[in-house]
This record gives sequence, structure tokens and C-alpha cells, in this order.
Amino acid sequence: MTVHRTPIRRVTPRTFARATATRSPSAVPVGVAATVEPLVRTFYRDEPPVRLEFWDGSHLGDDSSRGVAHVRSAEALRHLVWAPGELGLGRAFVTGAFDVTGDLVGVLERLEHAAGSHHVGGRQVASALVAAVRLGAFGPPPTTPPEESRPRGRRHSKRRDATAIGHHYDVGNEFYRLVLGRSMTYSCARFVDERTTLEQAQSAKHELVCRKLGLHERRGRRLLDVGCGWGSMAIHAARHHGARVVGISISSEQVELARARVAREGVGDLVEIRLQDYRDVSGEQFDAVSSVGMFEHVGSERMARYFEVLRDVLVPRGRLLNHAISSVGGSRLGPRGFIGRYVFPDGELIDVGEVVRAMQRAGFEVRDVESLREHYARTLREWVRNLEVAWGRAVELVGERRARVWRLYMAASAVGFEDAGLSVHQTLGVLPDDEGRSGMASTRREYA
Repeated sequence: MTVHRTPIRRVTPRTFARATATRSPSAVPVGVAATVEPLVRTFYRDEPPVRLEFWDGSHLGDDSSRGVAHVRSAEALRHLVWAPGELGLGRAFVTGAFDVTGDLVGVLERLEHAAGSHHVGGRQVASALVAAVRLGAFGPPPTTPPEESRPRGRRHSKRRDATAIGHHYDVGNEFYRLVLGRSMTYSCARFVDERTTLEQAQSAKHELVCRKLGLHERRGRRLLDVGCGWGSMAIHAARHHGARVVGISISSEQVELARARVAREGVGDLVEIRLQDYRDVSGEQFDAVSSVGMFEHVGSERMARYFEVLRDVLVPRGRLLNHAISSVGGSRLGPRGFIGRYVFPDGELIDVGEVVRAMQRAGFEVRDVESLREHYARTLREWVRNLEVAWGRAVELVGERRARVWRLYMAASAVGFEDAGLSVHQTLGVLPDDEGRSGMASTRREYA
């Protein structure tokens, strides 16, 4: 492991002698890097996969081709001591005590993939603890960034869900426009080829959903768009297929802008946007239901009821397209994780197998399941790039800490989709009529 520059007062004669006994003179550890090296070795057996620079200018590792990780103060280590794992690292990043210059997605990817499961002995643990003490990692807990969310009340009650949704989506429509681009679509796009732009890919995703729901087969079909965001899916369905759409969201800022966009696009006679919880939709009938990027807020405990509500508003042969992030075995985004605390309070990723089972139990016949995992990784990289290009304006709009939350969250999510830790599935179900007829085409060629 190569260490460079700047001596440090905390290096004692004993530690210096021990180091020089096992290293060549040109590789003698110095500076903060020399002290922190035992800590780093508990994660990486060999040299770290990216360059780590410390607050005194010393560093570990030489590879800066993808980016550089900066530990700007001992406070970064204190965050990790008081909240080990991703929450502590996230807090250090949000406050600026830890930072990355260059390709954040690439740096996170290399750090995660190189972190070994090698055995760490008692002697190494003791050395790491000594290093942490010398660097001032132990002490009073650092101040928790105010951007954290701690919703109260019964989990997934209407009031608590509204609070969680507001924390995530009511950041400001202009900020979302910077990140998402002109499409204003906050879900996985579908890149038809390498030349496809983000805006084109989002339109392709909307068209895929419309065709899976059969909206192209007859104009004027009635669509319920659950979690309609800023109205992009509703506008596409109305403009391209003459669908009569009701879009619902519990984010007031989304609803305000969605209504304005509907009017601006000239589809106000076909699209209605409501500030409404899906649990309050009743007494209406629809030919199709789309739920794109909303299911993560439902939760496994309410999943059965969710599908029952959507079933009850569908006519016979009506279809449901559920588009949601998933993970094998399921995963709750709890308060001890960075995304659960800062981004998606009460969020839950449900195993696609459980989604299929729940849809079938609610009376749907599942006809198609498609993964768009690689597409989401590319979508997130596009969003990260948009944020970084407009960084100054983003900081003006939401503050540096919240902008840093989004940069880290989207970059880490991109890594998750690329290494298959996360996936995203479109699950298509239909309600057969009393005679068992689905009304669906005999092959997938109609929408694949």
C-alpha cells in the first residue's frame, strides 16, 4: 500500500520503527494516511481501489483515474463511529466531511466491489482502534444533518405516508427539472439503443406501458395513473392514444405542476389530475391502471389491500401494469440506512415473486413480467450527470447538503442496479371476465 507526503506528530518512534522494519524506505507511511492505514486495511486487504486523500494532504493509493475520495476531517470518522455503515458514511458525505471528485458512480462501484470478506484478526482490530483514537474519531457525536427524516405515527397510515411523500417529492419542481430533464419523469427509462436520449427513453417507457395496457387498441379507453408524478405518463397516453386519464398523487407540488403541464399540452379535456390517495378511489371504473414508481411506498403489509383497491376499479378484462423497484427477498429502507433516513422514509422494495403472488391472490392473471434493470442504471447515471452539470443552480434551489443527498443517493442506486443488488420489474396483470376471456393479444409482439 503506497502512502505519501506530510509527516504527522502522532507517529511515535515505536510505530515508525515497526513500519520501517517491514517496508522499503520509499514506502514508509507518513501523515494522517500512516495513522489511518490500519483502519483501511480492515476493509481492503491490499491497496484501496481509488485514491484516498486526507485532510493533511497525505494519501493512500495512487489510482485517481476514476476519481478521488477525500476525507476532509476527523469528523468523517466520528460519523462512522456513531453510525457504522452506510448511514455514517452518508452523514459524512452530506456534511462534506467526506467527498468524492470525479466519477462518483465509478468510485462507489470500485470501493464496494473491492471491499473484501477477508479475515480480520484481533491484532488488526486493535491497530484499527488505536488509529481511530489517535485521529480523534472517538468523542461527542457529530451534529445530525437536519435533512434527515423521522416520520411519526403508524407506518403507512395516510398521514404518515403523506409526510414521507412530501419529504421526498416536495423538494421543489425546479430542482426536479434540473435532475430529470425535460421529460419530468421520475422512474426508469427504456433506452432502445445507445443513441437514445433520456427524453426519448422516457417516452419509449411510457409507450411500452400504454401498449402493455392495450391503450393503442382502441382510443378513448379510461386509465387510472396511480402516483402520476408530474403528469408525463397521463399526457403521453392522452396525446398518443386518446386515453381519458385520471392521475392521482399525494404530493401537492407534483399535482400543481402536473395540472399546469396538462393545460399547456392541450389535453385538459382528456386528463384530470387529483390530489388523492389511491385508497380513496372508489365508485369509478377504468379500463386500465398504471402504477409506475409508486409501489415502493405501499409496503408489504398493505400490498394485498393495494391490489384489491386497484382490482375493484377495473372493468372485466381490465389490465394493471405495476412498475416497481425490487430486491431478492425484499428490503425495508429503514431508519438505520442512508436512503431510508434521507430519501425514501418508510420505503420498501418487495421481491417480484411476492408481487406476482399478491396480484394473483387479488384476482389478477399475471401475463407478463419484465426486468428493466440495466435501463435503470443508465437512467440514474443520466440523472447524476444532469445534477452535476447544474450543480450551482441546484445548490441555490435546495442547499448544498440536500443536493449532496441526491448526488450520493442516485450514484449509489446506479451501482445497485449495475451489480444486480437491485432490480426493477414491470408486472402486467389482467382481470379475466366471467367466461375466462382476457381480451389480450395471443403474443407479446403487440407491446414487446
